[in-house]
Amino acid sequence: MTASTVGAVIVGASSAGAFHEEYDSVVNVVDAGADDTGDEPITPVLEDLRADDTAFVFPEGRYYVDSQFRFTGFENVGFFGRNATLVPANYHDFDGPRYRMFRLGVSYNPGRELRFEGFDVDQRAPNTGIRVIEASVSRNLEVRDVTIDGEHDSGTWGPGMFAVVDPDGRGVVERFRAPDGGVHADETPHAGNVWRGPIGIEANTNVGYLEFSDCELGGFPDNGLYAVNDEGTVVVDGGRFANSNGANVRIGGKGSVIRDATVEVDRTRPSDDSQRGVRLENGDDLRVEGVDVSITSPQPTSHAISVMNTCRASRIEDVSIEISGDRVNHGIVVSPNAGYCHIVDGEIRHDAAGGYPLWIRDTDKQDRVLVELFDVSGEAGVTSAGFRDGIRCGRDNCRFSHVTVDQPGRDGVDRNGLVIAGDDATFYRCTLRASQYPYVDQGDGNHLRNSDVESYRDGLAGVRLYPGIDGPEFRVNRIAGGIENLGASDVLTWRNSFD
Repeated sequence: MTASTVGAVIVGASSAGAFHEEYDSVVNVVDAGADDTGDEPITPVLEDLRADDTAFVFPEGRYYVDSQFRFTGFENVGFFGRNATLVPANYHDFDGPRYRMFRLGVSYNPGRELRFEGFDVDQRAPNTGIRVIEASVSRNLEVRDVTIDGEHDSGTWGPGMFAVVDPDGRGVVERFRAPDGGVHADETPHAGNVWRGPIGIEANTNVGYLEFSDCELGGFPDNGLYAVNDEGTVVVDGGRFANSNGANVRIGGKGSVIRDATVEVDRTRPSDDSQRGVRLENGDDLRVEGVDVSITSPQPTSHAISVMNTCRASRIEDVSIEISGDRVNHGIVVSPNAGYCHIVDGEIRHDAAGGYPLWIRDTDKQDRVLVELFDVSGEAGVTSAGFRDGIRCGRDNCRFSHVTVDQPGRDGVDRNGLVIAGDDATFYRCTLRASQYPYVDQGDGNHLRNSDVESYRDGLAGVRLYPGIDGPEFRVNRIAGGIENLGASDVLTWRNSFD
């Protein structure tokens, strides 16, 4: 059917009334000839119907897709499922590039306004799984209520790729769900053609404002939600992200944020080697707010939250992190070349075999890390690899206020509370407990004040000063067991108690 006959299809269409105000034409694709039983491919019909300022309505039924539908340079189109299920062909039967079902706009010829909503995708058959939608839009993108049922086991590109290509454009992807994740490419018919395999949601070319609301992704082999372009703003609002390799949520940009989301790693497959929870990079003013990160796989493979070297400023607020497992694993890790970072009002429970719940890595960079109202607890187990400190800070000029560290160790393991290897840090109103030393100073000019430190081991000093350091200061603290000075110079103490 050609575009010239579309008018005959839409007259009297039961769904038309809902779209008259937004589109010149509303097409019921079944009335136009598309098969709704899942037996015959629908792309040829869509090719005949392709027209701008049109809403394509898919009534209840099953729609078999064995080749890509491509539409670029449009002004305003919409695709609306009404209990509609898309059924992709398997890897061997998909005709042409085995990449996508819907390609709507491209970077060099984007669409202007696009809506795509209300589709289930049945990829439960063997060797299925393909990108459902790839969209590049300049002005307004709306994608809602797309649910993929079944594991992506074809090895080709993952279910969604989105970009707002104009800095003034806006987009929302709401309730886009692929809870069953994907299989590593080496275990699929696409082996040898890609590295690792599918990404859950990709948005690495976005330059506008793009929000992901209440989305859900299971374990994908090459990142879950991956949106690290240093232009544009990405907002991840709510949702659940679990068990992806690389990182479960990976964002960059200007003022981008992940908030009120749940990130879980409770399964590690043989091909998984870096299951980070949240990764911040390539951006300014990146934020993590109200996020719960749980890493409980028996063999966790990476950090809960990573602040990467290319993150120029960040804020991590009101996070709750739980880590367990049989390997060394870290909580929040601030990389050596990362910029200013503010960590406030959160908690980490760390019960892994070892690791640092908070690790501010050694660097000459002077950008401050500020930690406030933060609690570290848990009983880490035996490890011969080091990583035995609740907080380890190797950066100068850091500030810690109202921080609690409790590191009793599991089965008698030696754990330190806080180790400062940088210079000119201040610790104010902190409470530090550890099975070994609560406070270890390896830098110059660090200042502990109005704090309470005590080892769980009888007779062990609350503070240990390393040889060669200069100018540590202690004011108005309770330091149970006193100060063990191994060779520090110019130690200042004032109004401390040592009971």
